[in-house]
Formats: sequence, C-alpha cells, structure tokens
Amino acid sequence: MKKIIEKASVLIEALPYIKSFHGKVTVIKYGGSTIEDNRLREGILQDIVFMSYVGMKPVLVHGGGPAISARMRKCGIEPKFTKGLRVTDARAIKIVEEVLSNVNKRIVQEIEILGGKAAGFSGKKNGLIKVRKSKIGELDLGYVGEIVSINTEPLSKVIESDTIPVIMPLGIGSDKKTYNINADDVSAGIAASLSAEKMVLLTNVRGILGNINDEGSLFSTVNIAEIEKLLERKVIEGGMIPKVKACIRALETGVKKTHIIDARVNHSLLLEIFTKEGIGTEIVRNGHSNIIR
Repeated sequence: MKKIIEKASVLIEALPYIKSFHGKVTVIKYGGSTIEDNRLREGILQDIVFMSYVGMKPVLVHGGGPAISARMRKCGIEPKFTKGLRVTDARAIKIVEEVLSNVNKRIVQEIEILGGKAAGFSGKKNGLIKVRKSKIGELDLGYVGEIVSINTEPLSKVIESDTIPVIMPLGIGSDKKTYNINADDVSAGIAASLSAEKMVLLTNVRGILGNINDEGSLFSTVNIAEIEKLLERKVIEGGMIPKVKACIRALETGVKKTHIIDARVNHSLLLEIFTKEGIGTEIVRNGHSNIIR
C-alpha cells in the first residue's frame, strides 16, 4: 500500500507542471554515447511519448556522433574535431548523412512502437534549415554550416497534429550542398523559431559542475551572467562550452528556460521537468544560482 501511495504522490507532484506546460513546445537535443544504449534510449523516448500524451509539444533534435565516428574509421577516415565541430570533407559528409538518416528512422520507429506519433525531418529538405559555410579563423572545416534561417512551417503543421518532429542536424547551403551542423546549435535555433517554453540538452554528465571531478558540485540553477563568469574562470571547459553557449543563444532569443541534464539517469526528462528539485542544471536569463547540490 505504501508504494501505491508513493506513486500517487508522484503524480500529484507532476500535476502543476503538466498544467503549466500543456500546449507548450519543448525542444530536446539527444545525442552522444547514450543514444546507442538501447535501455537508456527507450527510457528517453518513453519520457518524450509521455510528454506528448499529457499535452506537451516535444520536438526532438538528435545527433549521432559516436556512430558517425565509428563509421568513418571503418571507411579509413580518422575523425577530427576543432572547438567541438567535426571537420567534414566530401567523403565524411556522405557518411554523416547516411548515419544520421539511419538514426532518425530508428528513433521514429521506436517512438511509434511506444505508442507515440513521430515524423522524421532532415534539415536539408524543403529549406528547413538554410546555412552558410562555417569557418574558425582561416581554418576550413569543410561541409560544416552555421544557421542562416529556419523554416518552421513544416514543423508547426506536424506539431499541431500532436506528432513529434524528429530532426537530424543537416542544412542546405546557397550552393545547394549538404552541410553538417552542431546539434546543440540546431536545437537552440529551432527552440527560438518555435518560441519554445524550454530547451533541454541531454548529455553524459550531471549538468554544469563547479568541479569537473566532483559530481556533488552540481549547479542546479544558474543565470547568463553567472555562466559568463564560469566561462571566464574556465570552470566550464571542453564539450560543455558549445552547450552553454547554445543555451545562452536560446534564452536571448526568447526561450524561457534551458536545461542540461544527464541522459544516463533513467527517465531523466521526467525527473527534470515534472519535479521541483530536478536532476540537472537549469539555465535562466535572470535570477540567482541559489541551489547547488
């Protein structure tokens, strides 16, 4: 009986959040090593289907990094990265598109098996994401793009029909060529274009840590000014830098809240969105980082 009552308490705790986020768009970015873990992926997709069933409007942007790197190595290409961006030559972009397409189809199929409705999108199709060639100084990254514009019309139609858009991070250039885009940037751009309530980045760490070697140093809530200070002090480094910058861009273009959470925790999305404490880092435009756990 105690366990049954506890389950009821969980549902009651979630009720105000379900009410608050009903009909609101939440953009979720999912990638990294956890996307290849069948158990963890099923939990994440169950969370997304649950969000859809209770009236939220989830939009999923996925990566495919580890699978892309593995496929490149099989083809005799050693993956190279500069400041978090994959150097992508003509051979590599074909591999990137092939792997992302396979990941996209698998996610759509698995959402439907779980009882949800989903539609796959490539950012390069129908002018969904237009890009320009990205450069870092004089370094040529190849077929890597930065977003110029996003056409939300096809996404909005799908969202209105209670279907979950599943988007692969590719774009089309003015030269009609395909470009790879950082999935965090795609998430931020789509979240802003859809006036999303939230953007959630799923990672393989707890969130933003005061000490990278101490998971107990998690910042539960930080604002943009505090993020800038953490960047200056090099508390935030490596792969977390593009993530927090994507969160800042989203907040500065109208998204109300952004979150960085640990996809290794089963049902991490539900725990972050539907509980008071959450499990990761919430980044807001203003306010104070008054909780560190």
